[in-house]
Amino acid sequence: MKYVSTRGQAEPLNFTDAGLGGLATDGGLLVPEALPDLSGELDRLAELSYADLAFEVFLRFTDIPEAELRGLVDRAYATFRHPDTAPTVPLGDRFVLELFHGPTLAFKDMAMQFLAQFFEYALEQRDERLNILGSTSGDTGSAAIHGVRGKSRINIFMMHPEGRTSPVQALQMTSVLDPNVFNLAIDGTFDDCQRIMKTLFADVPFKQAYQLGAVNSVNWIRVMAQIVYYLYSGLRTLRAENASAVQFSVPTGNFGNILAGYYAAQMGLPVSRLILATNENDILARFIQTGVYEQGSVAHTISPSMDIQVASNFERFLYALLGSDPVATCEAMGAFNASGRLDLQAHHGAHPALKLFAARQIDTERTLATIREADTAHGMVLDPHTAVGVAAGDDLRLPGDPLVCLATAHPAKFTDAIVKAIGREPHHPVLDALADAETRCQRMANDVEAVRTYLIQTLVSR
Repeated sequence: MKYVSTRGQAEPLNFTDAGLGGLATDGGLLVPEALPDLSGELDRLAELSYADLAFEVFLRFTDIPEAELRGLVDRAYATFRHPDTAPTVPLGDRFVLELFHGPTLAFKDMAMQFLAQFFEYALEQRDERLNILGSTSGDTGSAAIHGVRGKSRINIFMMHPEGRTSPVQALQMTSVLDPNVFNLAIDGTFDDCQRIMKTLFADVPFKQAYQLGAVNSVNWIRVMAQIVYYLYSGLRTLRAENASAVQFSVPTGNFGNILAGYYAAQMGLPVSRLILATNENDILARFIQTGVYEQGSVAHTISPSMDIQVASNFERFLYALLGSDPVATCEAMGAFNASGRLDLQAHHGAHPALKLFAARQIDTERTLATIREADTAHGMVLDPHTAVGVAAGDDLRLPGDPLVCLATAHPAKFTDAIVKAIGREPHHPVLDALADAETRCQRMANDVEAVRTYLIQTLVSR
């Protein structure tokens, strides 16, 4: 399997090079030349444990020898607290896929634990080092940091927008004091953090000189690993409900989570609808509804991981919509970067990929009401991102097919929102232990050169 750039101006890479590099050298995103077809194997795959299914899926994408890959997968998913890794549980007449049983209680662990194992393996094989530069709206940062903390061949520099994550999300990052972990609080939005990261990655001589790698969902391995839980939950739900197709409702800000669902459908999972759920930052919902992708200003909400305007994974979906044409993709992204607007209305009604999607923006009042309803009627406390997905799923679900709503984080990560909704605090022992933790973080200006200088000075001194 080779990996090509969505912009077509970089040499195809093997899996290991694609995973270590993150972004393509031409500024595009790496995608597989073709997706594997699992449609003839679904009955067999439905019988597998989560780790066994992950191994089967990853085999189709990687160049890692089977024995080594098996070890990486087993070590990655041994860190989860639930015997099913990602259980699907009922919530009234729909289902919830719990993706928060990993080390940092968020769905990012589902991919990040494997990515950390991959990094350690690949760097040891090549006798190399890696300096990870990442940006986070909350959960990616802590999942990445906890995955690579203490690893001798890796440093991680994680940017987050100052004051725009939940207090618990910030603590999960800044309380990690290992010498290879550097937290940077940027005076700006998550989109600003993304812009800084992409600008530095686009400087190829700088990227190569300082061995930069990515853990954000721009890294293909993140998306690959997320495909697994759609297959795992989807196949089990289809069998349990004796259904011919399943639909998913997905809270998303960066498009990576729901993109993995789209790829799962392309690989043969019978999916009748993908419901894209956003908060007030609704650039993605508006695109699905109208075909126009237009940047606005970032709204600060109770679901901060979706407080995003420029979705870093949108380019992979755009590439699919444009017939895997790198020239057209490059032109479209250039137009968007220049104007903040991209009009694809000509493709909106015609492309089969878009027919799979429906989208809804859920505001704060509706989010709080959904948290209250789930608690009162079903005794389940939803985090605000999950509540956005449940509300959108209720509005847009197709009749007949089972609906699975992705639960992307444990509610205890968003105490203020939960208290506002139901009047009591959610708890988790992992998070309660952070209350008096020592922290370390460097606050920085919203400036590419400030971050570049910090990286250089830090790495030179190590």
